[in-house]
Amino acid sequence: MCPKTDKQDAIVFKFTNFVCESYNQSWFVFHNCRLKAVSRNKVLLNMNATVLTPANDITIRGRIFKKASGYKPWLYDVTFDACRYLRRPNQPFVAIIYGLFKQFTNINHTCPYVGSQIIKDFYLRPELMRLPVPTGDYLLAVQWYFDKRPQFETNVSYTFVEDLLKSK
Repeated sequence: MCPKTDKQDAIVFKFTNFVCESYNQSWFVFHNCRLKAVSRNKVLLNMNATVLTPANDITIRGRIFKKASGYKPWLYDVTFDACRYLRRPNQPFVAIIYGLFKQFTNINHTCPYVGSQIIKDFYLRPELMRLPVPTGDYLLAVQWYFDKRPQFETNVSYTFVEDLLKSK
């Protein structure tokens, strides 16, 4: 008889790469942007950056790509006003992504943003993923605009594998 396993043991949901790039060092500077593997299926994301000039008008464009002979556009391409969203969450897809990391960051208040912006020891938890996602490798590409001008970009690659045979 097979030992009983939890459904969560059948899911691998972890970061594989994290790249940050500032286009305007006089407005936004990255100090730290890295991943740290702590176990086979758990990778921590850490980011430390500074907003040098107060930002009151922030627009975010987030796109998800799925790897298939290179990364191909997949399902989501969302542009939204971040300041407005934080005052009144009104984007279901954004709420799912934000819900994954909001407890690991100080980026959880309304505008203006200025000073240190930190994400510390953030890891992906399959129990918080509320959308059905096919097994595969993905890239979440996020472009950040302050006052309608591109300031920086964060690209997060991750893998999602669901092996339901292990959950029996």
